[in-house]
Amino acid sequence: MSKFSEVLGNSQKLDGGAMFGNVPRALWEKWSTPDEKGRINLACRTFLIENDNENILLETGIGAFFEPKLVDRFGVQTPNQHQLLENLASLDKDPKDIQWVILSHLHFDHAGGLLPTYDEIQQGHEELVFENARFVVSEEAWKRAIDPHPRDQASFIPGLVDKLQASGRLHIVKQGASSPVWPEHIEFIYSHGHTPGHMHTLIQGEKNKLFFAGDLVPGTAWVHLPITMGYDRFPEQVINEKMTMYERAEKEQWEILYTHDPIVACSQIGRNEKNQYIATHKIAKPQRLRF
Repeated sequence: MSKFSEVLGNSQKLDGGAMFGNVPRALWEKWSTPDEKGRINLACRTFLIENDNENILLETGIGAFFEPKLVDRFGVQTPNQHQLLENLASLDKDPKDIQWVILSHLHFDHAGGLLPTYDEIQQGHEELVFENARFVVSEEAWKRAIDPHPRDQASFIPGLVDKLQASGRLHIVKQGASSPVWPEHIEFIYSHGHTPGHMHTLIQGEKNKLFFAGDLVPGTAWVHLPITMGYDRFPEQVINEKMTMYERAEKEQWEILYTHDPIVACSQIGRNEKNQYIATHKIAKPQRLRF
C-alpha cells in the first residue's frame, strides 16, 4: 500500500517581488499578501512516502540551522525548533526510520533540514539528522553545489556537500542513466531553468502518480505559465519546462506536490475557459492518503 503525507518544516518569508519575477506587485499581492517589509509567507513543505516497509522523504525544508542574523534575513519562523522533525514525530516517524531522502537540489530552503538546529550546532552536534538514510541528488545539482555561480552562491549551505560526502550514504544520480537502486515505480524528471540538475521525483502508486514540483512550480500561484521567479536562471526555459510537464501531468492526472505554497499541498493540473493551465482538485493537508 502506497501512502503520502505532507510534512511541514520551518516556514519562511521572502521578498514577494523576488518570488514573482517580472509580475507587477499590484497583481502578485492579490495572490500573496505581503508584510510591512514586502515579504510573503512561504511553506517549506516536504512529503513522506510510505511504500510497504520503505519510508522516503522528499526534501527536508529549510531547517533551523541559520544563525540569528540570517534567520531575520530569510524570515525563518520558529527558528529554535526543527519543525520537520517535530511533524515527522506526529506521524510516528523518527529520523532513523527514513531510508531515503531525495533532494531536488541543494539550495538551503530545500536541504537545510538535514542539519541540526543552530543551538545544537553551537554545542558541537554537527552530524546529519537522518542517520540511516541514503541521500539522493542529481549529478548536475551536486556539481552546482560544489562550484556555484556567484549569482546563486548564497543559496548553498557552507560545508553541507562535505558532510554529505563524508556520510558514505550519498547517491548521485546521472541524468539519463539507469540505476538498479530504484524500482520501476520511481522515475526522475529533470529541469534546468531554475537551477542546473533540478531533479523531480515521479512516483507511480496503485491509483495515480505523484510529482514533486520543487522550484519549477513552487505553489499554485506559479502554475500559470508566464509566472516565474526572480531566482530562476532562465525564466523562458522554466516556462518551456512547465509546459512540457503540464502536458503529461494533465493527460495522466498527476498529483502535483508543492513545496512553497502556504495553503495548498497538492493539486492536479487542468485548464480554464481561456485554455490556461490552472490548479484543480486542490488538497490542503494530505495525511496518509493512498495513491
